Amino acid sequence: MSLNPQCELKTTNPHKKTPRELLIALAGNPNSGKTTFFNQLTGARQHVGNWPGVTVERKEGVVHSGGTRFRIVDLPGIYSMSAYSQEEMIARDFLISGGVDVVVNVVDAANLERNLYLTMQLLELGLPVVIALNMIDEVEKRGQRIDTAKMSRLLCVPVVPTQARAGIGLEQVLSEVVEVAEKSADRKPHATRYHPTIEAEISKLEKTLHIAGDCPLPSRWLIVKSLEGDEDALNRLKRWVEDGDAAQEAIGSTRRHLEAHLGENLETVVADSRYGFIEGLLREVIRYTKAPEALTTTDRIDAIVLHPFLGVPIFLALVLLTFELTFGLGGVLSGVIEHQVSILAEHLKTVMPNTPLQSLLVEGVIPGVGGVIVFLPNICIMFAAISLLESSGYMARAAFLMDRLMHSMGLHGKSFIPMLMGFGCNVPAIMATRTLESFEDRLLTILVLPLMSCSARLPIYILFTGIFFRHSAALVIFSLYVIGVLLAVLSGKLLRRAFFAQTFSAFVMELPPYRLPTLKGTALDVWERAWIFLSKAGTVILAASVVVWALGSLPWGVPFGSERSLAGMLGKLLAPLVAPLGLDWRAAVALLFGVAAKEIVVSTLGILYSASPKAQGSPNIASAVSQSFTPLTAYAFMAVSLIYIPCAATIAAIKRETNSWKWAAFASCYTICLAYAVGLLIYQLGRVVGLG
Repeated sequence: MSLNPQCELKTTNPHKKTPRELLIALAGNPNSGKTTFFNQLTGARQHVGNWPGVTVERKEGVVHSGGTRFRIVDLPGIYSMSAYSQEEMIARDFLISGGVDVVVNVVDAANLERNLYLTMQLLELGLPVVIALNMIDEVEKRGQRIDTAKMSRLLCVPVVPTQARAGIGLEQVLSEVVEVAEKSADRKPHATRYHPTIEAEISKLEKTLHIAGDCPLPSRWLIVKSLEGDEDALNRLKRWVEDGDAAQEAIGSTRRHLEAHLGENLETVVADSRYGFIEGLLREVIRYTKAPEALTTTDRIDAIVLHPFLGVPIFLALVLLTFELTFGLGGVLSGVIEHQVSILAEHLKTVMPNTPLQSLLVEGVIPGVGGVIVFLPNICIMFAAISLLESSGYMARAAFLMDRLMHSMGLHGKSFIPMLMGFGCNVPAIMATRTLESFEDRLLTILVLPLMSCSARLPIYILFTGIFFRHSAALVIFSLYVIGVLLAVLSGKLLRRAFFAQTFSAFVMELPPYRLPTLKGTALDVWERAWIFLSKAGTVILAASVVVWALGSLPWGVPFGSERSLAGMLGKLLAPLVAPLGLDWRAAVALLFGVAAKEIVVSTLGILYSASPKAQGSPNIASAVSQSFTPLTAYAFMAVSLIYIPCAATIAAIKRETNSWKWAAFASCYTICLAYAVGLLIYQLGRVVGLG
């Protein structure tokens, strides 16, 4: 097979944009370091939104270098140009839209064979490409050297060795991008050579189909993808021929003929041809500087963390350590913020006249918003730990470890990835279920995801464990997370039996090499989550605090937060429902408002309990709550907060992803019932054994 593809370039492009602003698409496999590459380039000059018409996250940033403004779009990770999931469709559509000036293909240098499969397809499309050969240091550690100059000559595109984590090679990539853009996007596509029989049939189809000359996509690419069974490519092909139905029949007939002649699935034969070229290319460009080691560092670490007996305990120990750091170090910092909030409240009470405005600020806004902001250090520390585990490559191992457990409980092994994301926020976790091929697996995972303890519940746990379980706070919080996971897998087993057939897809989880996390990448992850948390505090929680204050103040003249206020009246209606759980009407109101956002539970507690008769003389919410709860009722309240109805944003996400209010309503109803049953069991059983 020839390793010398033609590299003819045209010198003009009437549609070329000014070189002072270039639209760059970052494309690559998952775990290729693409996101790190993007973060290092754009830093804080990035924004996150959604792709038009869908809820998939879109990351875009701007870089200025050498007088050129680069607008960089970080595409979802894909393995090939054959699209199955929504993320893959978005990435493929964006790449073939014609609006991209240059594609920066981020390639994991330590896994070239797999990563270059996408590269081959980008070149077959004729896209202007710059290859960023990322994590080149991993290759050198293995005693290998990649001849990037020769690789560039053979592929006819620039190949730049990079270490995105350290920011090495990024400027050179941008320089090559400018050079490629200054030439032409209308380069001749790289043509992978297939079996002679396939090549003969491709030539026949090119002659007989008469694809329009102004078709924006290479005719050979459309034909090959259509023969592979790509429905999207076939539909595009039909739009650029005179008789679409005849073209579809010709493609189908040719495919059947080739598969009969070759005795194999055509998509497999085409893929084998691409991998054959890649194998030959690697033989040309890879050199060994020393004999390869029998075991790499990754292999040695995996032998321990993926051990059949040690793997799960190590995972649980790391989670417990995360909670220890979150509560220990975070508790000290939170105490400082809480003290400042108390000083602010006392100061306003002193300097402001006794008016409704003072009441709003001192009894509403400060206890509500301030009561949540004090937990910002805990949130930041927890997300820093999670970011370090993810960027190091360990989280993929955690999913691998949980595969057998997930299958035994009726869930798909891949479902553990969205469940891990659910510890941060249930909304993106629900969106992440799109990576599951089966709708039944997606739906089942979506229904159990609300049981994952998101970061919005963490302030509730920290508040109560800090009051009642100070010396075992991390262990208590850890137990709540474990309860959530166990309930999720048990619910999954029951829901699988009730609604879905016992069918499972194969679980294939990539185990990327271990990498040293970067301070910049971790800081960006933490800042993004902290900003989301602060944005809620300044909008949703502020608005809810005002509403709760109004309910606690009206009708005018009644003692604030008393049983004669609107909040008290509402609470009294709910009180009989929560009394079997050992909770009072104030706790019921807090849970009710928590449906809007779980952080509001703490702010509502801060407003109502600080106004209770038991809190008179108490300087903060902790003192007030400590007089109204016991350790048993506190634990029951935390368990109910963990399980009961998802927040409004999660309910909306369930509706969007299932396209049905029926499943959103079902998720809400069954979690309420489950929460009540668990809370009742904890409280009543605790009383029986003498914990009341």
